[in-house]
Amino acid sequence: MRVADLHVDVLCKMLEHPDAKWSEADSPQNSAGAIFDATPERLRQGGVMLQVFALYVPDKVPGNPESVMHAAELYWSQVLTVSGIKLIRSAADLKSALNEGTTGALLSLEGVDALQGNFWTLKLLHRLGLRLLGPTWNHANWACDGAMEPRGGGFTKAGRQLISECQNLGILIDVSHLSDQGFWEIANCAARPFFASHSNCRAIRNHPRNLTDSQIQTLLSAGGLIGLTFVPWFLTSSEPANINDIMKHIEHICALGGANQVGFGSDFDGVDRHVQGLEHPGRYTVLADTLLRHYPESVVKGIMGENAVRFLIKNLPN
Repeated sequence: MRVADLHVDVLCKMLEHPDAKWSEADSPQNSAGAIFDATPERLRQGGVMLQVFALYVPDKVPGNPESVMHAAELYWSQVLTVSGIKLIRSAADLKSALNEGTTGALLSLEGVDALQGNFWTLKLLHRLGLRLLGPTWNHANWACDGAMEPRGGGFTKAGRQLISECQNLGILIDVSHLSDQGFWEIANCAARPFFASHSNCRAIRNHPRNLTDSQIQTLLSAGGLIGLTFVPWFLTSSEPANINDIMKHIEHICALGGANQVGFGSDFDGVDRHVQGLEHPGRYTVLADTLLRHYPESVVKGIMGENAVRFLIKNLPN
């Protein structure tokens, strides 16, 4: 069962732990293995055919273009140098990786705060492989408000220019972390399909980071994709979370007509608590086995990865 994962924070972990070498994380002699949830070997164990690596600048690192470029350099020097991992910048690249049986690596940006409104940084990141972009994290920045910003505003003038630049470059917009107002502004102006890399269903777990049924239906109608996340407090209000909690969100998306437009955005390496039995990518096989007890194999293959791959092949540049 081949897997696509729309969000891990490996690059953020490397910014926080400068001595940790992800490319050597599986070596018994390397202490970095204890730092990461997602390691090269665990991606292979879990059958991950496509992994999205998020650029996110944590609070303890200076929020400036240099930090973003440092993270992008780590992507090139620590991720893309690993045997069996292939850079994805186009639909053709993704098709090639699938045919070769390698793990495709795709670069996203989570929050444009550190760009500081400089669009040259966006264009340079695009040259380095950036193809997915979430305008903000939980709070407000120069472009827009996040899901946890009390005022609940939408996009600024500079933020609307950001969306235009992304559409011109062929960068897909990720609505995870956006305020509700920001979501609807994207839905009303987007010239191309948009997606949620790591969000769940607000009807199941009432949290601002999750999507309402109306948002989900709008995203589905626009040809988008939803990556359900394994963050325990986005799954249930009564932790610890387990795989059955994930199943409730899958069932809800399917009931809304999204069986062919749902996948996963784990948020591995971005959380300090995990779903029981799903602590790292090597455990994806457990999730697949659970799904197979409830859905036909064709549906499970879609949820585990084929839905995400189909969306990206259709919407990434050729």
